[in-house]
This record gives sequence, C-alpha cells and structure tokens, in this order.
Amino acid sequence: MAASTTMGDYQTQSSWRPRIGSALRTALACTIVGCTTLYGPPQLRKYLTYPSFSYMTTILIVPDAKLGDVLRSCWHVMYATVQVMVPSVLTLWLVGPKNFDILLATVAVAVSAFVVALPESTHLMSKRIAFGQFVNVYVGTVVHGAETGVVMHPLGVAASTALGALASVLALLFPYPWMAYYEVKKSWRMYAENASQRLTHFVEAVSVQDKRGALEFISQEQSLSKAAAKLHQSISNNLVGMVWERPQMKFLKPNYMKLGEQLQETEIPLRGMEIALSSCSSFPLNLIDEELRGHLRSSEVQISLRLRQSRYSMPSDATTAPEINREILDNAPWIGKPTTTNHDNMAASFFLYCMELLLENQPIARNPGNTVKSNPNQAPSGAQNQAHCNFQSVWKNIMPSLRSLVFALKCSLSLGLAVLFGLIYNKENGYWAGLTIAIGFVTGRQATFTVTNARAQGTAMGSVYGVMCLFLFQGTEHFRLLPLIPWIFFTHFLRHSRMYGQAGGISAAIGALLILGRENYGPPSEFAIARMIEACIGLICFVLVEILFYPMRAVTLARNELSKSMGALRDCIKDINLCVPASAGLREKQRKLKSHLKKLENFIQEAETEPNFWFLPFKGASYSKVLGSLSKLADLLLFVACETEFLSQVTQKLGGASEELRQHMNADLELLKEKINSSLECLEKVTSIKSVAGFETAAQDDYHDSELGKPANLFRILGAGDEEVETIVSILLQHFQEVAHNVHNSDSEEKCKSQMVLCLAGLGFCIQSLTSETMEMEKQARKLVKWESPSRHEKFLNICCKANALDART
Repeated sequence: MAASTTMGDYQTQSSWRPRIGSALRTALACTIVGCTTLYGPPQLRKYLTYPSFSYMTTILIVPDAKLGDVLRSCWHVMYATVQVMVPSVLTLWLVGPKNFDILLATVAVAVSAFVVALPESTHLMSKRIAFGQFVNVYVGTVVHGAETGVVMHPLGVAASTALGALASVLALLFPYPWMAYYEVKKSWRMYAENASQRLTHFVEAVSVQDKRGALEFISQEQSLSKAAAKLHQSISNNLVGMVWERPQMKFLKPNYMKLGEQLQETEIPLRGMEIALSSCSSFPLNLIDEELRGHLRSSEVQISLRLRQSRYSMPSDATTAPEINREILDNAPWIGKPTTTNHDNMAASFFLYCMELLLENQPIARNPGNTVKSNPNQAPSGAQNQAHCNFQSVWKNIMPSLRSLVFALKCSLSLGLAVLFGLIYNKENGYWAGLTIAIGFVTGRQATFTVTNARAQGTAMGSVYGVMCLFLFQGTEHFRLLPLIPWIFFTHFLRHSRMYGQAGGISAAIGALLILGRENYGPPSEFAIARMIEACIGLICFVLVEILFYPMRAVTLARNELSKSMGALRDCIKDINLCVPASAGLREKQRKLKSHLKKLENFIQEAETEPNFWFLPFKGASYSKVLGSLSKLADLLLFVACETEFLSQVTQKLGGASEELRQHMNADLELLKEKINSSLECLEKVTSIKSVAGFETAAQDDYHDSELGKPANLFRILGAGDEEVETIVSILLQHFQEVAHNVHNSDSEEKCKSQMVLCLAGLGFCIQSLTSETMEMEKQARKLVKWESPSRHEKFLNICCKANALDART
C-alpha cells in the first residue's frame, strides 16, 4: 500500500512539474520577445513591424514542447516563411501597393490560403504560420496603402516571425536544454515501475483469501493502468522530437522509433490479466492452489526484476536482455491440473497464459509474418508490391486527396470572409478577424461550438486582464511585462482544463500579450473592444464555414461510426481460424477495428460537448458502455490471434490429436461465429438506420422474409433469448475440455502439452468473453434505440416477438 501511495504521489508530481517548467519557458520566450520589441536597438526594432505575430509564433511553439519539438517547429516556420515571401513579394510587385483594396486583399488571402493548405505533406504548423503571415502582409498593405514597401513589408513580417522562433529556441536552452530524449527515458522508467507494481497487485489479488481484498488490489491496479496510458502517450509524443535532437538515432538506432510497440508487449498481457480478474465472480480462485501461488510469485519476481533493470536504460539501449530463470518456464505447475468449463477456472487459466506471455516476452502485438519463412520464388512479387507502394506514395503527394481538398477550401473560405468583413468593419484593426482563426485550423472535424466558445471567452479574459493591468500600472509602463508572467502560468494550466482546452488557453494568453506586450496601438480599452469585435467576426465566419463543410452533427457521426465498428468487429470474428495466414489477417483487421474505436471515442467526446439545440440530449453513458465493450473485444481478439497462431504450430506435433483438434475447433467455432456475426450484423443495421420510417420498412421486409421461409437477418438474433447462445458456448467449452484431455494423454513433451492445455483454456475464455460482451452490447443497443426513438423501440419489440414466434413454428 505504501508503494502505491509513493507511486501515486510521484505521478501527481510528474503531471504538474512539467507544466510549471513549460510555463516558465513560455514566459521566458515571451519576455525575450517583449524586451526585444520594446527596449531593443532602434536599428533592429524597425524591422520587427509585427511584434504581435512574434508573440503568436512563440505561443504556438513553446507550450508543452521539448527542444526537439521546437527545432522541428522552427523548420516548419522557415518553410512557411519561404512559402509566403516569394508569392507575396511577386503579388505586391505586380499589382502595386497603392492598387490594393479590400476586395483584392480578400481574394489574395483566400487564394494563398488555398494553395498553402492543399498539399497534404505540409505540416499543420507550417500552414498555420503561413496563414497568419498572409493575413499580415495583405491586410497590412490595405492599411498602409502606397507607403507599403514591396520587399520590406513582407520582410518585416518574416523578421517578426523569426524573432518568435528564435526566442522559442533560446527559452528551451536556458538554463539547461529541455530534451525529449531525457523525457522519454524518464517516462520509460516510470512505466517500468508502474508495470511492476501492477503485476504485483495482480499476483496479490489471486493470492488473497477473500473477495474484498482481491477487489481492492484490482481497483488499485486500474488506477495505475490509467497512469500507464498517459506514460505511453507521453513516450509516443516525444519520439519524433527526440529524432530532431539526435538525428543519428534514426539511422544508427532505428529501434527507438518502435519503442511504443515494445511497450505494448508488456501492456497487452497486463491488460489480459485485468480482463481475467475483473470477470471472476468469487475469490479465492479454486484453480490457484498453493503450488500455483508459489509459481506466480516466482514469476512475478523474475518479471519485476527484468522491468526494474530496464528502468536504468530503455530497451533500445540495452546490449543484452536480462535472462529469465528457465526452471520457471520448463516446470510449469499447471501440468496435469484438471481443466473444467467453470468460468472462474477458465479466467484463472487465461491469467496464467498472460503470465507466461510476460515470462517469455512474446511479441504478441507484432505481426508474426516476419518470423515465417518466405518462399524465394515470391521475391519478385514483393519487389513489385514495394514498387507499387512507392508509386502510390508519389501519386499521393502529387494528387491531393478529398480530405486535403476540403481542408483547403475550408481555410480559404474562412480566411477570405474573415478578412473581408474585418476590414469592412474596422480597417485599422482588420488583422484580428483573420489572425484569430488563422492559427487555430485543424485537419478534419473538431468540436466547432466548443472551440469557438473557448476562443471567445479566452480572448475576452485576456483582453480584460491586459486593460486592468495597464490601469493599475499607470505611470510605470516600464514594468508592463511583469503582469504577463503570472498570466502565462494561469493560461498554461488553462490549456489542460476540460472547460477551455488548448484553444481557450492560447486565446487568453494572446489576448493579454497583445495589450501588455506592445505599444503605440492607441487607447488600450478601445483597442481591446475593437479586437474582441474583430475576433467575433472571424469566429462567426469560422463557425458558418465549418457548418457548411461538416453539416452532420457529432451525435449522428457517433452513431454511424458505431455501426462501422460493429461491421469491423464482424470482419474480425470471421477471420478467427487455426491457420497462420488467417490469424495474420485477424491482426490487421483488429488494428482496423482499433482505428474505428478511436474515431468513435473522438465523436463521443465531441457529441458530449455539442449543444443540443432542439434535438434530444446525447446519451453519452450508453455510448461509452458500448465503446468499453468494443475495446475489450478488440483486446480479446488480439489474444485469440496469438492463441490460434500457437495452436496451428503445435498441432502438427501432436499426431492423432491434431486432426481431432481441427475438427472440433473448426466445427464449433464456425457455429458460434455464425451466431455472433448474425447478432453483430443485426446491431450494425439497427444502429445505421437513420429514421423511424426506414426502420419500419426494413423491419417489415425482414418479417415478410421470415413468413416466406427466408432467413430473417435483422431481428432473428436480437429477438432470440440468451439461452441458445449460452448452450452453444457450453458445448464448445466441453469440446475444448475433451481436446485438452486428449492433448494431456498424448506422447508429446510435457512443456508442449502444458502450453497446449493452457492455450486452449485461454482461447475458451476469450471466446466465452467475446460472446458475453456481444450480448451486453445488444442490451445497450436496445437502450439506445429506445432513447433515440421510443416509437422505433416499440416497433422493434413487436417485430422481434413476431420473428421469435415464426422461429418457434419452424
């Protein structure tokens, strides 16, 4: 318990300490910009004509960034500046500054934004910086008219941007470099300690003699699991920046870039242990006797030793991996243990299977295709596939995708309208309508109303704070930068809040910087009001264009993505087989399912923050439960792939038991797969139907098909009781037990028989859990149908009853 408390305190400190360090460096970068633009040499200051954009560049680059991230961002800033300088100078030279009016500036910004946003290979940071530079160049030309220099005006914008980038680099170097490499090593050490403690909690949970103690250990592990997910995300985020700090790593140590995959080799078995123990109904487990407890403690010591040794160096740094005591692997005490179809005993067997995966450090997360011997005759086809992939990559870079085309049109139209109406309202402050949205574009969808609300509130808070500080510091303008330091700290933590997020934090920081960090812009209160109005103009244009390009609500997208996830899960279950090619396909489809679940999670989060207007409130709790079930199923499918791969390899050594194993497994699996896939197909169709009329039409067609003797695809399984499926699962598990008994009586070596029996029990648990989770999703789907349309739910129940009556007669 003390160890858990210490680890929890350490993780709490590790969450706020980096934020304080990042806030300090952000404040330092803004101070460098402020001192340079306010108190620097006049010869330098005359080139820094847009200090506001220097602050914006700094706020975009520094927060939550390491040295490698800043170096990468500076490269993107340089690339964006080149993209802007050449066409802007040519445009001003051809048209002439005195001929630039509001309409021409609007067209120039819109066209330039479209050209910059279209290439999919250009980084988003480069696009944001380029958008802001174009707004400054062309709006500034309208404001200054004939006095605008064809070369010096764009050069002033570029110099101001370069100041922000240079200040960002200096802030990350002082007082010592804050490097992503050391952050990755630190996160890896914390993850190793976290995994060791979670494993200890698991072993203690199966060793205690009362259910209350076991549940307490499981609860502690679940809190540690959430911390492990954050550590994994931190490692993944810092890997790219680490390459910019040490470019030689990409060539000399390429395994660093696969560190996330290596973490999965530890995380996935731990996740399996959590699933196994969470599904147990009683403790202690009958299968875990004193001998097995001793084995588990010995295994836990060996694995924890390996994890603790890795704390001092990441896996890619280690020259030799610590060896595991072979006696633990060769003398497994579950050899000869009676296998039963009791759910708790099967969960215990699956727990033991996951422990063995950790002991042997098997690459469960990776595709086994690399380990399979390839046919030399297939080399030309591999080369052809590589050439085909290279051609597709080149073609993709040349021809824009639909997604990049939509993004370019969205940016072009939003910026064009913002600049047009901003200049019409207030010519001198027309910059801010375009700049407010220029630095906030993202590819794809975002929670439009939530982000817009956060930006508006952040802009207002920052502006009011700046005006109040100038009022309080009247007569001491030389100290105007001091109030920025606490405000930058506040806005940095505001970035990580659920209410404002990154958009609100950035807007609040910039709102104060534009007032406190500059001079010669007129009365502060008048400027604050004018800028808030301009910001609202830009945000209104942004919202209208977002609705135009993405008219579908997040609730509808979440329901559609749920239907696609059901289809992806159905494809995964179709590929459950004993042959290696099928299991390799299962891994690929499991990754596709995980990508669908990630999209579903994002849509659920967006739908929960989306305003309801005249629609029904979003049933986020039910969607989250279905998402949890789908995530659990995705994890189980990876174990199924690993188990079927192993079974396909060892069955060739079992002689007569091999053919029997294939017959039993294939027959039983096909029957259960048919039932599960029918249910998933029903869920997929029910969740994809958009209206009550469409639902009734599909239901009546399905009902008439049943009357004519045709299979009822839509309601047959959902209308059936759970007893039928449970009976099929029970028969399947009995066949597993018979096969395990035959394997135990075979002439194979004891180690192979032990692994075979354990793998069969684990596979039985996974399939049983797949079935139970599918039935749980069916219940949640009914709740969703009932909530979204009560009349549809009533028709749903009536038709299900009729379908059941027809099934009973046939």
